[in-house]
Amino acid sequence: MNKKIEVIGAGCPTCKKFYDLVVKVALEIDSNLKVEYSTDISKIVSRGIMSVPVLFINDNPVIEGSTDDILKIKNAILEEEKYNCENCC
Repeated sequence: MNKKIEVIGAGCPTCKKFYDLVVKVALEIDSNLKVEYSTDISKIVSRGIMSVPVLFINDNPVIEGSTDDILKIKNAILEEEKYNCENCC
C-alpha cells in the first residue's frame, strides 16, 4: 500500500491527538504506512480548509474536523485505496 497520508492542524492538543490516532490506525492497517503532520498555516489557507484537523490521503481531504472515531479513520484510509485502485486498474 503506497499512499501519502497527511494530517494538517493548528498544532493544538486536539490536532495532535487526532494525528496520534491516525498514526495508530495507519500502523494497524499496514506497518509501512507513514503519516505526516503539518502546522503550516499556508497549507491550511491554500487548500481552503475551514476546520482543522484535516486528514488528507494522496492530497485528497477525507476527514475535516476532529474525530476520535477509529472506524471512520480506518474506512477513510481503506476507501481511498479502493478509490485509487478502481481509477487506475
